[in-house]
Amino acid sequence: MSIRDQAYIAGIYEHPTRKASDKSVAQLHAESALGALRDCGLSAADVDGYFCAGDAPGGVQMIEYLGLNVRHYDGTEAGGTSYVLDVGHAAQAIAAGKCNVALITLGGRPRSEGVATGTTPRIYNISAPDVQFEAPFGATLVNLYAMSAARHMHQFGTTSEQLAWIKVAASHHAQHNPNAMLREVVTVEDVVNSPLVAEPLHRLDCCVISDGGGALVVVRPEIARSLKKPLVKVRGAAEAVKHSAGGQIDLTSSAAARSGPAAFAEAGVSPKDINYVSIYDSFTITVLTQLEDLGFCAKGEGGKFVADGNLISGVGRLPFNTDGGGLCNNHPANRGGITKAIEAVRQLRGEANAAVQVKDCRLALVNGIGGGALANKHCSATLILERE
Repeated sequence: MSIRDQAYIAGIYEHPTRKASDKSVAQLHAESALGALRDCGLSAADVDGYFCAGDAPGGVQMIEYLGLNVRHYDGTEAGGTSYVLDVGHAAQAIAAGKCNVALITLGGRPRSEGVATGTTPRIYNISAPDVQFEAPFGATLVNLYAMSAARHMHQFGTTSEQLAWIKVAASHHAQHNPNAMLREVVTVEDVVNSPLVAEPLHRLDCCVISDGGGALVVVRPEIARSLKKPLVKVRGAAEAVKHSAGGQIDLTSSAAARSGPAAFAEAGVSPKDINYVSIYDSFTITVLTQLEDLGFCAKGEGGKFVADGNLISGVGRLPFNTDGGGLCNNHPANRGGITKAIEAVRQLRGEANAAVQVKDCRLALVNGIGGGALANKHCSATLILERE
């Protein structure tokens, strides 16, 4: 069953806080939910489907906390891409008649809790079958991504300066976002001269650590048309998982190499049709790898593709992450997928900051990576969204 044109993103909300010392995680979820419902003119009483991930305290208990009466629940956990994946799952549930108004929420406080994301070993589940083989070697998130960057450089000649252009583009956009954590425009030299965190990745190759949250409301077409917001429909969605395959793994590729083509096929469009992209940006190498795997350039050509401002709105031919992304704006709860969908909807509505708004933006792509790292295992979710 295709979900093409079967569901619309009607409500969006990005929590403005970047440090929530005075708020609980559940409160961040609730405030984000209320913001997204207000954005589209609906209320909690209208919600009959709830979608969340591992950041939601208690999962199903959030339904009570939010005061919802639902007939469909999905608690799929796929790390930072859970909320991109949730849009596709919500569209499936709506198309199948399981719900009419789906609420997706995210919230977290890693900054307030002093989490040093990426620099300490991460074990999601001590009983997972891979833990006994990987944990003894002290793998951290940043050195796993650094392995992918180093391999890309070795195999294709990619340079640190080319990766730096991704951060430069994000900073050009973040300067126009009053809520962004890093609003100062940086240069290629700034990035490559910042301290090394895990060779070849520098501090400015890494995303910010922020508290906050966000929410999305996905609805049936007839409900979307009854509201007062510009119509943004889900034209295609797909997901895929990449893992180490018993050691036979390509460090330069991501699961987007499979989720992307599947989403494009369902949507009936190709990369050349896309006006704007929201790309998961935990690290600069994360962006470059996805752009290649999604077909915006050939494998190994990502360094040349992102250089010289090609990702800057109004300058380059493929504007990306016009809110500043996870590299400069916000990476709430260390899970950046929801903000990627939010900014894509802003662009399609024509509601992005005027300085970065893409002219005549009709088709946008959202891609998330989560649940692991490029170098070992992760999930990718791809959305193709269209302004009607």
